[in-house]
Amino acid sequence: MISSTQNPRVQHIRALQGRAKERRQANAFVVEGVRLAEEVLAAGWKVKQGFYTAELEPRGMELVTAFKNAGAEMEEVTSNVMEAASDTTTPAGLLLEVQRQPVALAAAPDLVVILDRVNDPGNVGTLLRSAAAAGAHAAVLAPGCVDPFAPKVLRGGMGAQLRLPVLELDWAAIRDLLAEHGLHPMLAEANIGRAFDEVDLTRKLAFIVGGEANGPSAEARGLGAEPIQIRMPGQIESLNAATAGSLLLFEAVRQRRPKA
Repeated sequence: MISSTQNPRVQHIRALQGRAKERRQANAFVVEGVRLAEEVLAAGWKVKQGFYTAELEPRGMELVTAFKNAGAEMEEVTSNVMEAASDTTTPAGLLLEVQRQPVALAAAPDLVVILDRVNDPGNVGTLLRSAAAAGAHAAVLAPGCVDPFAPKVLRGGMGAQLRLPVLELDWAAIRDLLAEHGLHPMLAEANIGRAFDEVDLTRKLAFIVGGEANGPSAEARGLGAEPIQIRMPGQIESLNAATAGSLLLFEAVRQRRPKA
């Protein structure tokens, strides 16, 4: 049992929780709670190590056994150690260090969402979750976005990162991706372009969604994307990125439904 918050393994987890640089160097990230741990197990991602407390519910203990059997180093810890290692106010009693691995991009993607300078963890997590739910083939994070495997993004995504290809690309690589797969870029704008539900969204396309604070970046505009808007008759200037992106994605789902 680990009882010291100064234990090197605890310090390593804290570093992963707090810094994107540490996560990238270790090629790993941390998930907390039974629900996300179940997603990790179901998706088949490798767990390097994990912490759990004696109070963990039976459902969680079954996961501890499963990860042990798969070769993970699972260690019981005291409640104060779990609190020190956790990124949440009320730790769930189960924490995993997961090795990051790529999710393969479909051979012929026809629905992609590109995040342009979206740096709010909640927005990014929710948008990744919506993309996965809508059956998008990838989410692309352009420069200026928050780390998609940061703790708050993982909680917001509820495991979407484990099943959805999440690509962190610069704008040159994004341009190449669009050209390679023949994806038509559409840029969400405020009060510019046709309404999103009046545009053909059945073709191969990539939605570009930016953070509401600064609007689209010069690089996003430089792609020559078709502007589209979400008309808002109410007295609100803009929607947050997660809401706007979700509306666009599920309008594409609606339009692509087989005709009765």
